[in-house]
Amino acid sequence: MKLSVWSSYYCDLSPEDALRALKAHGYDCCEISFEHACTLMERGDLAAVGAAFSQFAAELGMDISQGHLSYEAKLCKPEGREFLKRQIDLFLAMGVKYAVLHCDSLAWRGEELSVEQKIAENCAAIEELLNYIKDSDMVICLENLISTSFANSVEGLMYFIKRFQSKNLGICLDTGHLNLKDKDQVRFIREAGKHVKALHLADNDGLGIDQHLMPYGRGNVDFVSVLREMKALGYEGMYNLEIPGERYAPFEILGYKLDYIKRMFDYLDRITEA
Repeated sequence: MKLSVWSSYYCDLSPEDALRALKAHGYDCCEISFEHACTLMERGDLAAVGAAFSQFAAELGMDISQGHLSYEAKLCKPEGREFLKRQIDLFLAMGVKYAVLHCDSLAWRGEELSVEQKIAENCAAIEELLNYIKDSDMVICLENLISTSFANSVEGLMYFIKRFQSKNLGICLDTGHLNLKDKDQVRFIREAGKHVKALHLADNDGLGIDQHLMPYGRGNVDFVSVLREMKALGYEGMYNLEIPGERYAPFEILGYKLDYIKRMFDYLDRITEA
């Protein structure tokens, strides 16, 4: 199992120091957060910066093949897409293959658009990004959201998958988001099938706020079922924890949490073997 932690767990550190901290606690995989991507983008030439960071990660022994595109850049605004393209350029230079993307539910504040119109605008924006990466092996992974009525379910995301039939488009399952909606993780995985290319593993109490917790705390996501279904699917990507709700602790305690998470997933890995 490729156990990973979103680099935003160490959002106060530089991208390099965040990877070093994860590596020090035995992690070989990391999803690059959009905050760390923005830090890298500020350093200058994207191709050179991306290549240098890729070399740094390789020398450290870290797999950074999954990254999160900015969820502050509004997909359905031209300026938002231009920013996302620059971030894609960085990710391509870094060797990021799976780029997680939020559909846009925020670009129309103050405007009266129907759900159908919003879906159409998202389709046009996604198509533009797919054309931008068509000659690469990058996969844009649409994440199930909470507030967006057309992207909060497996049916909503599969609409886009069926619409484009593209090798460059997949799905990211966020277990915390789903726990605040229909809660049926097994059905989501089975219906999305091989289109699940990325994971955001996080927990919450299911009462309305995404707390971004690690498993076996105050949350109630059934991670045994999630891991069992992903293994049955033959999933080979990162089992990535998106747990910024756990980062409000002294630096030393953050490390202890990472040690505990590794032992927890050793347990989950063992009890979900076929």
